[in-house]
Amino acid sequence: MRVKFWGVRGSIPCPGPQTVKYGGNTTCIELRFDEIDRLIVIDAGSGVRELGNYMMANDLPKGPINIDLYLSHTHWDHIMGFPFFVPLYLPTSTVRVHGPVTHESDTLENIVGGQMTYRYFPVRDAELAANLQYFHLKEGQFDLGDGIKLTTKYLNHPILCLGYRFEYKGKVFCTAYDTEPYQNIFCTDPNDPSYDEGMAAEGALVAQEQNQLMENFVADADFLVFDTQYTLEEYESSKIGWGHSPMEYAVQVALRNRVKKMALFHHEPMRTDDQLDELAKVHCRSGKDGSSEIFFAREGMEITL
Repeated sequence: MRVKFWGVRGSIPCPGPQTVKYGGNTTCIELRFDEIDRLIVIDAGSGVRELGNYMMANDLPKGPINIDLYLSHTHWDHIMGFPFFVPLYLPTSTVRVHGPVTHESDTLENIVGGQMTYRYFPVRDAELAANLQYFHLKEGQFDLGDGIKLTTKYLNHPILCLGYRFEYKGKVFCTAYDTEPYQNIFCTDPNDPSYDEGMAAEGALVAQEQNQLMENFVADADFLVFDTQYTLEEYESSKIGWGHSPMEYAVQVALRNRVKKMALFHHEPMRTDDQLDELAKVHCRSGKDGSSEIFFAREGMEITL
């Protein structure tokens, strides 16, 4: 498996002189299986535009483009590049879009294609030339053929969001974004009139169980991409419930669960290259001591498993 980052930011693109090193495009990851000629794309943030241009120059000359696009969820920063993905405009292309939807009555096609109406864009979804197919995906285990296995896991985000765990020839690539640690949703202050000891205890147990299931999902991954939009100080001060994790939490998850490599991902759009460099001094590890190798994802970075 070859993993390449085409977009690493969260929330909104942030191009400019202060984001050149790590990149300003929103989420898009390319996953290639060269020996079986399979291509999987994870998320269609603004970074998917450059991936599409690359594919036009390098894949199309070899034959029709055939890809599976897996969406973690349908927030706009993860689908905004879809209308600018050039292979969609070729009648020879086949693009299968997989992802979760929050309401059964609101299809994936309507959500993703809905941004391509004349109110927002000059080309309608129905006018795309490619063989475009949509598949509603839930939590579970799937055989993708050619020896590729996929496990999906619901994450802790304001809408349904899936983490993806791909396994191929003994190697594991896993994504866990957008997500945050599960919290006890019940009152835990005994002095509060709404406090109920039984409910507080039950809430703590459920949060603990869900966090453990999340750790089981990423355990022993050869390469893990984890949501780390905030520092712990930022998260605890005002970001709890926003659906994104603090860096300190992600690092501990990787170390506890024997993750070999982890990319810190979904960077805060206001975070500059210099600020990420300073945070790297604190949170990143070489892996030379046998523990996890941890680094911030950058556009153009490629990892081979």
